[in-house]
Amino acid sequence: MAEGAAEAPAESGSGGDPRASEPERGVAPIKPQYLTTKEQFHEFLEAKGQEKPSQETKAGDPGGNDLPEPEAKRIRLEDGQTEDRQPEETAEPGEQPQARKRARGQNKGRPHVKPTHYDKNRLCPSLIQESATKCFFGDRCRFLHDVDRYLETKPADLGPCCVLFETFGRCPYGVTCRFARAHLGPEGQNLVQEGLVQAPPVRNGLDKALQQQLRKRKICFERAEQALRQLGKGQLPGPASSATVPETTEAEGAHAQQAPQEPGIVVTPSGPLRTCGPLTDEDVVRLRPCEKKRLDISGKLYLAPLTTCGNLPFRRICKRFGADVTCGEMAVCTNLLQGQTSEWALLKRHPCEDVFGVQLEGAFPDTMTKCAELLNRTVEVDFVDINVGCPIDLVYKKSSSRWSLPGRGLRPHEPLHQVPADRPRHEPGAGCAADGEDSHGRPGAREPGSPAASRAAGLGGGAGHGNGDILSYEDANRALQTGVAGIMIARGALLKPWLFTEIKEQRHWDISSSERLDILRDFTHYGLEHWGSDTQGVEKTRRFLLEWLSFLCRYVPVGLLERLPQRINERPPYYLGRDYLETLMASQKAADWIRISELLLGPVPPGFIFLPKHKANAYK
Repeated sequence: MAEGAAEAPAESGSGGDPRASEPERGVAPIKPQYLTTKEQFHEFLEAKGQEKPSQETKAGDPGGNDLPEPEAKRIRLEDGQTEDRQPEETAEPGEQPQARKRARGQNKGRPHVKPTHYDKNRLCPSLIQESATKCFFGDRCRFLHDVDRYLETKPADLGPCCVLFETFGRCPYGVTCRFARAHLGPEGQNLVQEGLVQAPPVRNGLDKALQQQLRKRKICFERAEQALRQLGKGQLPGPASSATVPETTEAEGAHAQQAPQEPGIVVTPSGPLRTCGPLTDEDVVRLRPCEKKRLDISGKLYLAPLTTCGNLPFRRICKRFGADVTCGEMAVCTNLLQGQTSEWALLKRHPCEDVFGVQLEGAFPDTMTKCAELLNRTVEVDFVDINVGCPIDLVYKKSSSRWSLPGRGLRPHEPLHQVPADRPRHEPGAGCAADGEDSHGRPGAREPGSPAASRAAGLGGGAGHGNGDILSYEDANRALQTGVAGIMIARGALLKPWLFTEIKEQRHWDISSSERLDILRDFTHYGLEHWGSDTQGVEKTRRFLLEWLSFLCRYVPVGLLERLPQRINERPPYYLGRDYLETLMASQKAADWIRISELLLGPVPPGFIFLPKHKANAYK
């Protein structure tokens, strides 16, 4: 236990003794000897920390989320425009008072997370990649071509070891790496370690030629246009007629009948093929254009698609702890069809993700159908998850979510069934597990503040995946008792990614603070591999680490709870952990999250400001 934790007078929010009071509803039941007050909590962190926060904690925020005000809002307050002033008070004499508009969508006035100082003196990519040819832009290039001048303005290295160099034997960022002294020779050359494995290829990247074709709209969507023409004629989307399905040739039929049932070698039209198990008709018979590949994820633990936090490094962490099925972040169909690099980055797949899908968002049948055909040609995914249950206003009004309600008629995603595909489509709230699709329901999704009961939707004759408020193996067991095919985990994975291990081993893991820090360190290593080890990659890794820490701070260690397990809608009160690091990880101040990031990624650049995205948006 942390020094002074037992001696600290534990007080409740009303000033009484928590040992004598009943546990407050919605608050995690922590043992009394660990409880403390907000002031003592922050005083303990400041006394034990290497440096004090720049601003003192104010008692105005009962949740401890003392985030800096956005610059635009601070200017308005300095001008005397208070937030609670009515329109009648601010109107000039003789003017009609204007109605106050309700704040909607993202808070675009919040400070940007990305520092811009490193954009001024960036080295040309032709020098970073050690290309033999000169820069393609020549004198018109906006980047530096003088390495010595770049090194004069480059920030100091963050550490003596480079993750990319130690793992793969070569760092592709060369002199721009923030850990460059680990792999630069005496003359500034980039060293290479022979014998180490190369970086595993991350699949589903956007090819430059494909991007140019998308931007110039030179790609023909034959199958999508055929499905849309049938929709225009008033025909409901459905399986293609037998007349349009090519018949199986005699050779293919004979080959299917001779499929061996034991491991060995099977002769295929392309040559002999060694098998690793008994073959079935599904393995040797080619799918017809109207058929879908069956995907059985029954009994699997499914990591739900998580916007912002469900990035590739985080999914690698969850795969390590036992996640069976992973899904990429929500990608907008129109942005994919326009060839936007940032949107295609959401489709990237790591080799460890053996069962992987992508989530699509769209509101129009033509864009969704064309996007499905495009992905079927270009990326390697096992299923497509269609977003029809997002509660965020910004997405809800512009996506197929609003069409998923009863009585809406034809929904935008239904023409996708007409487009022949080699992979099934996972449609939350609108799928059929019996046809190779899966579904998870979002009843009450428009009320994000209310706790959600464990729910599952198996529509069309198949059981779906249970999801909602799963934070322990008991919650998972209760969901399985309802007859669902599997478990889908979203916020529970953000609070503790080792939840997958707890469910599979049926135990509560009292994980230590050092083990949790090791998980965060692995995340930063994965982030540097994915986003890069230069200044831009390091700060992007830091940003996503801080986004995750804004959820991870809600976790209460098992050894501190009076009653197990912790419920997902129970927020932790102020408490002092068993050591300083455990207490620091329980803080809900952005300054303390930044301090944790500095333990892993070095000091933050000057002027760095962080506001969690889920708190800066209108939807909280």
